[in-house]
Amino acid sequence: MEPAAPPRHPAETRLTVTSPERMRELGRRLAKLLRAGDLVMLTGELGAGKTTLTRGLGEGLGVRGAVTSPTFVIARVHPSLGDGPPLVHVDAYRLGGGLDEMEDLDLDVSLPDSVVVVEWGEGKVEELAEDRLQVVVHRAAGDTTDEVRHVTLTGLGGRWTDAGLETLTA
Repeated sequence: MEPAAPPRHPAETRLTVTSPERMRELGRRLAKLLRAGDLVMLTGELGAGKTTLTRGLGEGLGVRGAVTSPTFVIARVHPSLGDGPPLVHVDAYRLGGGLDEMEDLDLDVSLPDSVVVVEWGEGKVEELAEDRLQVVVHRAAGDTTDEVRHVTLTGLGGRWTDAGLETLTA
């Protein structure tokens, strides 16, 4: 992974990822910075690599079960195989919007004890936590064969001030 443009925000890191395996590796490395109570919001178009990143997070967190897109079940809980937090993986794509539908999932109950990752959560889950990590995955518009992705990680709130996001570019 190569560093991209310099960060514009103290808790912002930008990376260029060149393959699905590198996206998975980014997830494994990011998992080392996560702890119970963290909310991670993933944004990017279809096929950008959100689930691949989450698969790496699951591997890095040491959770049970194959991490796959929860599009049709909306949410999956992957219990920890060790003493780490479980991973709650949510796909909010099919949800109409607003916190009402998200509240039906009881994510606020899971959040303190889990790492909650929400794909397509922008505009839907921000109220769950003041401190959250926003991950935006960009790919070249219209190019479905190019595996290069530009990833911007922005930590919002005091939790992310010194969380070490900059170490992901090393």
